[in-house]
Amino acid sequence: MKRSNTSRNTVSDRARWPGFRTFMTGLVLLGLTACSVPPPPTSVQQAWRSSEALLLDRHGQPLQQTRVDKQARRLAWVPLKQLPAELGSSVLAAEDRRFHEHGGVDWLALFGAARDTAGGDTRGASTITMQLAGLLDDSLSPADGRRSLWQKIMQMRVAGHLEADWNKPEILEAYLNLAPFRGELVGIDAVSRVLLGKAPSELDQRDSLILASLLRAPNARPERVAQRACALALSLPRPPACPALRAYTLAVLNAPQQPLPGPADSPELLPQLQPQAGQQLRTTLDARLQRQVRAQLREQLAQLYGRNVRDAAAVVLDNASGEVLAWVGTPGAGGSARFVDGVLAPRQAGSTLKPFLYGLAMERQLITAATLLDDSPVALATPAGQYVPQNYDRSFRGPVSVRTSLASSLNIPAVRTLLLVGLDDFHGRLRQLGLQLDRPAAHYGYGLALGSAEVRLIDLANAYRSLANGGQLSPWRLVAAAPVPGRQVSDRATSWLVGDILADRGARAAAFGFDNALATPVWAAVKTGTSKDMRDNWAVGYTARHTVAVWVGNADGEAMWDVSGVSGAAPAWRAIIALLGQPGEPPGPPVGLEQRMLRYLPAVEAPRQEYFLAGTATDTVELTGNQPGPAIVYPAEGLIVALDPDIPAARQRIWLRASNAEGLHWLLNGQQLGRADADLAWTPSPGQHQLALQDAQGRTKRQVIFQVRGQYGR
Repeated sequence: MKRSNTSRNTVSDRARWPGFRTFMTGLVLLGLTACSVPPPPTSVQQAWRSSEALLLDRHGQPLQQTRVDKQARRLAWVPLKQLPAELGSSVLAAEDRRFHEHGGVDWLALFGAARDTAGGDTRGASTITMQLAGLLDDSLSPADGRRSLWQKIMQMRVAGHLEADWNKPEILEAYLNLAPFRGELVGIDAVSRVLLGKAPSELDQRDSLILASLLRAPNARPERVAQRACALALSLPRPPACPALRAYTLAVLNAPQQPLPGPADSPELLPQLQPQAGQQLRTTLDARLQRQVRAQLREQLAQLYGRNVRDAAAVVLDNASGEVLAWVGTPGAGGSARFVDGVLAPRQAGSTLKPFLYGLAMERQLITAATLLDDSPVALATPAGQYVPQNYDRSFRGPVSVRTSLASSLNIPAVRTLLLVGLDDFHGRLRQLGLQLDRPAAHYGYGLALGSAEVRLIDLANAYRSLANGGQLSPWRLVAAAPVPGRQVSDRATSWLVGDILADRGARAAAFGFDNALATPVWAAVKTGTSKDMRDNWAVGYTARHTVAVWVGNADGEAMWDVSGVSGAAPAWRAIIALLGQPGEPPGPPVGLEQRMLRYLPAVEAPRQEYFLAGTATDTVELTGNQPGPAIVYPAEGLIVALDPDIPAARQRIWLRASNAEGLHWLLNGQQLGRADADLAWTPSPGQHQLALQDAQGRTKRQVIFQVRGQYGR
């Protein structure tokens, strides 16, 4: 059916319908009491919330940006003066050509839409002001894609208020920031950056035509948007060629969304802080140090290439405040577990728990730093069988001082110290230090002295921080807050003495030599640790101002290849200490300590100046003749060994092991096997066996009886 051109909106059309405007005005007035007055433009802008959250460092520098609101993508509010003129012109041409002439409702457009609708050609007539009214008031949102008559009346009423209280630039600015453009993209900043990969100020004429064409149907097919853009371009003084505009539109709408530029230096903090949408949260971190620490971890992993090491973590604490200055839970690129935070993941502590063990023993005056401990084989009976600790290098040093034992991380003296302190008491001290040991002491057994418990890197770092603070423990924190009073967990003088031992390069040299990865240009107390089967490497220590903790390993628990705490975590730890640039002055000894010139008789260690808790000082430590005699460490009395028929006989050997067995030999069932001052492999045979230690004169010094049961396979 052919329609007459005279049906279009003209002044003469309005004159033929003199009662229409009066009728509509009356309907609008009916909603006067039911409609709320819109807020002022400043309130709308202040209420705007980005879907993103931004973490700032301690200096206010951007640290990490992340999306929080998953319902819609909104970015910054963009002032109208920062937008190109082409955008405003294109939007007005597409949505509201008489924007600057009407008072909120375009009666000509509304009348024309009513006539067209009656003729079967549905089209809208909402002005930008009316659309803004719908964006500001959820009750005016259309149901099933269309507004009811009453909602339309309310929308016009709010539009009238907007035109009375706002100026035109404020209305257009709010509309461009609140309008949905495509999919989840709301506002000009989000659609510009995510759809076009540009800042709003960089939009050109083609971009403006595309965005204006999206407003009426944000989710229209790309081809349909291209048609609208070409039609809209005809209203411009110098329109671009349609083929080029169409090709550009299709390329933009079919391309993947652009990644948002923004800082990504601390993704690990997001689960901890859980910022709200639109929030700018200031943290305690230092952005520069955070980036440097992550770079050091990546460099260390590169140095360990070929040794099956993929992951690392580090944390830096301010000793005085407990503020976290750097928190790197994953190295990022190259790591095997992007979403595993190594700062919080529990891992076996290794030897890093030894300082707290020796500290507790010294605090209770069970030992001093000069006490000699027996570094020789020992076998301890447990419900699960014998526990036979070994030193890292599988050697024994005989009598060795507490200072050397701790600094050189010897295992057997640590286990002997645990026997003095008591397993339950040591377990309780670790819990007092904030280490989350969720199982009873008996579960860990004697291995607790060697770090069989799993701990978090952040908790371990804070426990070492307590040593730096004279035994006083206070919480660590990621956001600035009033300091929380600490509590005294360990003795101040003992804590200082433990730190003095951990900083003693001479005492450490017995195991690590003088030239090692723990040697720093400034004073620093440090301890390394390696868990069972080389699954975890640690280096934890402190200077006068900072505590630094580093973990290296694999997030899935896979063992590394020939990597120790000194070669794995320590180089990164030392590099981070160097980044902090601390003064080299060591902390002075507190009240409650006295220093003596110490010598040993015989000279098992060189003379030295040694510190003692008040009342425990001595000038001489004499090694008496009452040393432990020879002992059979393995097998133990009454041991029962079961043979496995599926394992070849050559691989089912028993290692005969003795302590203090110089000059002695093994005698098994009356037959000599060899010297007893070194471990000896014996292929077991079924039956009961008598094993003895004999001297050169044939005198039996020790004897055990054990059994071998089962048969070898055929």
